[in-house]
Amino acid sequence: MSHQTAVEPGYDPLLADGAEGRTWTWKNRPGYKPIFFILAALVFTFVVMLPPTQGMLEMVQSLNPAGYALPAGTKTITDAVNKKLRPEAFSQQQEGTDKGAESGHGNGHGEVEPLLTHYQVAQMAKLTICILFLAAFLWGTEALPLGATDILVGVMLYLFAILPINEISRAYMKDAVFFIFGILAVAVGVAKTGLDKRIGLILLSRIKSAKAFAFLFLPMLAVSAGFLSEHALVALLIPVLMGVYKVTCKMYGVKKDRALAIFLLLGVCFAANHGGPGSPAAGGRNAIMVGYLADYGMPISFLEWMKTGIPFVPVMSWVIGLYMYLRLKPKFAVKGVNPSQVVRSEVENMPKFGGREAIMAVILVLLVIAWILIGEHAGLGGPTLYAVMAMFVFRILQWEDIQNGVAFDVVGLYAAACAMGVALKFTGGALWLARTFVDLLPEVLTKGDGLVIGVSLLTGTMTNFMSDGATVAALGPIVLPMATLANVSVWKVGLITSFSSSFANFLVVGTPNNAICFGMGKDPETGERLLDVMDFVKYGLPVTILAWLVLWLWAVLGYWRFLAW
Repeated sequence: MSHQTAVEPGYDPLLADGAEGRTWTWKNRPGYKPIFFILAALVFTFVVMLPPTQGMLEMVQSLNPAGYALPAGTKTITDAVNKKLRPEAFSQQQEGTDKGAESGHGNGHGEVEPLLTHYQVAQMAKLTICILFLAAFLWGTEALPLGATDILVGVMLYLFAILPINEISRAYMKDAVFFIFGILAVAVGVAKTGLDKRIGLILLSRIKSAKAFAFLFLPMLAVSAGFLSEHALVALLIPVLMGVYKVTCKMYGVKKDRALAIFLLLGVCFAANHGGPGSPAAGGRNAIMVGYLADYGMPISFLEWMKTGIPFVPVMSWVIGLYMYLRLKPKFAVKGVNPSQVVRSEVENMPKFGGREAIMAVILVLLVIAWILIGEHAGLGGPTLYAVMAMFVFRILQWEDIQNGVAFDVVGLYAAACAMGVALKFTGGALWLARTFVDLLPEVLTKGDGLVIGVSLLTGTMTNFMSDGATVAALGPIVLPMATLANVSVWKVGLITSFSSSFANFLVVGTPNNAICFGMGKDPETGERLLDVMDFVKYGLPVTILAWLVLWLWAVLGYWRFLAW
């Protein structure tokens, strides 16, 4: 294997895809949109230079502000910030000497840095909000690569002295970060051993009609997506379904049947999307919320999450199946569809279950059991890392598989989200955003279950325009303080946020599932694309509205009333 050397001319290890890619350009492309990030930098600089609002100033100096957990010995947010960032000066003030406020800036020779004023703390809260919106914009537009924005968050928190470097490091390495890294690694192991393919084919082998596909397969898929990688399931199933589509068309002498293709493709896509509420393992968005709830002093166990989310998943997937069946079945050009005929031969040709695939299945089952039994005490990240180590011990994975299969920029996104959550909570920025949002809501959506419904509307809309993980990352620190202000369970508001982030149905960019479905949904022989962008709007928007209705009527106003909050 040859290696490039530093002296070889024209070699750029970062941009080795052609001469054009090695030169700076105004041209936008994924992960590099100079016009967007220059615009974002200008707006950020302008807002940073503005003074904090009067509401921020009043908030940081008000006594015992509702929605902010003050540490012992403090009465205001300013006190809390000074206790962490100016501990010596704060201690002297508490002792009545007030030397910290008079001694000038610390210079490394024993002098104590002065206490931060109310204005400076309010300015700090405003800065964290600016960083939040800057990161959300960059994540949503990919004006910079995801990984670059992940690093940028930590750089900005350090640059503006919002958190000490050790606090930033701790915020980036929370249990939720290890959990999402581990679950992505487990997904690699499941895919490498072929366990996901076996599960998918076995499920399809029992489906003998369009009605069974809609009312039996889609609910089973949705429940599976609550525990396995929904992206992996969709990517696995679509080639199989395209084979079902082509064989069915040939069987009935039909050249093309878009209604059948949309029924199969979007049915799987929408069902997988709505498996997210099933468990914390369903996706990174859930891991982010688990971390936020823990930071807020209200940690949730794997089993407690399942009790609130699992009953929603099969009901919602059944509604999706009913909607797709009633809307598309009458338009089929073929007389019927029988997936079992197509996949039965593939199931018969699969190797015998055993070996590493069986070991992977045991690891997966034990991992789920560990999440349920010890997740509340050991966290979710610890057991997941045990599973990753087990895969190495049993030679299911090599480190190259982790490097190639785990999206480390996505792991970094969750780490940056955790850091943003810590900073927003610490400075009071999250509390100010929550108060502002509550003030903008109609009266009916500011109290009780009305607030829960309002938050779900906001999240479900935003998640179609940016990734589900980025949506939860941006909204989590805002909506959790709102629950405290409105005297609503923090779990209710946190879970409704995470659940609604699964409703990315009507834009291709809303979730990787949509992009996978759109990109892979091609005729196996002609290569003709069977979906267009407007199909997601045409069929996905009604599904999103149905998801809100089911979430409100079946969960919030239904079985949630019988749970202990």
